[in-house]
Amino acid sequence: MRALIFAAVIAVSGCSSLNPLDWTHKVEVQQGNYVTADAVAKLKPGMTRAQVRFVLGTPLLTDAFHANRWDYKYSEAKGGKVDPKSDKLLTVYFKGDALDRVEGQSQPAPPPKQLDASAPLAVPAEQVKKP
Repeated sequence: MRALIFAAVIAVSGCSSLNPLDWTHKVEVQQGNYVTADAVAKLKPGMTRAQVRFVLGTPLLTDAFHANRWDYKYSEAKGGKVDPKSDKLLTVYFKGDALDRVEGQSQPAPPPKQLDASAPLAVPAEQVKKP
C-alpha cells in the first residue's frame, strides 16, 4: 500500500516542473494599444481625428470630460505581475478636429522577422520544368 501511494505521489509530481502543489496557470496578458515610434512619427499637426485613428488605431480611453484628448495605454502582465517596463501611455491632443500635439511614450518597433533558411523558396510557374 505504501509503495502504491509513493508511486502516485511521484507520478503526480512529474506534472509540474517546479512545484507539484502549484496547479495554477499564469497567462501572459497584453492590454491596450501597442503604438510604435514609427506610427507616432507618421503623425503631423493638423491631421484629422479620422487620420489619427487610421495611423494609431482606436484609442483605449476616450474621456467624456476631455473630448480633445485620446489616451493610448499599453501594459503587459506576465505570470500575474505587471511588467513596469512595458507600462506606457501616449496621449494625443486635438484642437477642434485637428491634431495639436502628442505626449508620452511609444513602444519600440518590433524586430524584423528573420527568414528561415530551411524554408523552400517560391519558384515562378514558368521556371518549373515539365516532364
